[in-house]
Amino acid sequence: MQQRTIRLSGRQADQDFFRFEERGELDYGLVLDVLHGRRLGVIFRDVIPPAARKDLTERFWASPARQHREGEPSHYVGAYHWNKDTDTYLGEAAEVAEHVRKVIDAPDSPWHLFRQGVNEALREEGASLRMARMNGRSACAALIRAWDKEGDFSLDPHEDEAQCKDPRQAGFEIQRVLDHQICAVNMCTEHSDGGRLVIWNIRPDDETRRSLGIERTGLPYAAEALADLEELRLEIREGDIYAFNGAFVHAVDANTGNRTTVSFIMGFTDPRTVVSWT
Repeated sequence: MQQRTIRLSGRQADQDFFRFEERGELDYGLVLDVLHGRRLGVIFRDVIPPAARKDLTERFWASPARQHREGEPSHYVGAYHWNKDTDTYLGEAAEVAEHVRKVIDAPDSPWHLFRQGVNEALREEGASLRMARMNGRSACAALIRAWDKEGDFSLDPHEDEAQCKDPRQAGFEIQRVLDHQICAVNMCTEHSDGGRLVIWNIRPDDETRRSLGIERTGLPYAAEALADLEELRLEIREGDIYAFNGAFVHAVDANTGNRTTVSFIMGFTDPRTVVSWT
């Protein structure tokens, strides 16, 4: 069956929820709103200092650990948990950990600033942020990547919930985030043109995933199947940081030049703990 013939089912949000807040400075209370499921997303404009953008981007492109990913083509430093068993992911995370640190430990690093701010805001609620772990091993701290896929989307429409249901990752604490909200975080350090964030107003259910054969991956959703749904297209610029509910289908549309971001996913596992992974 062709994907375009399948009618997507799931939850749709009301107008008060399905929008992005936009600010010119970091406001971690808004990030907590996304974590708690009170809003779809927030974007902070031009909050990464120019020197930090340049330094971090140069470290990324110069990294000996930079690889090229097929399928969803991108250059990247880090490790993906997507479509893997836990041992493989955590092993890859350990192998590349020092290389990731050498990229994100740039002066005035947005990775450190953002996580410190989120952690301080969480502390007021009696909670904290840390990397996800299992059996003494830690998830990857960040995924630094630059998309280079041709076509309508440099990153195809997908969602981040299905990949956390993979039975090969049973026992990995990120699966407990499914009882809460999945928050995707991206920090743009390099940008030329295009590459908007696109989000559709649909949080697919398991019936839809089974119909498409993407129960473990959440990828891809055909553009034709999304055509009748409400959507947001958000311009992303160098220096922006944005966070949003990754359970809604989203994509990055076509871009020219480099669109380099530092990213991770995070969510509550219980009222006192937020974990992150890549």
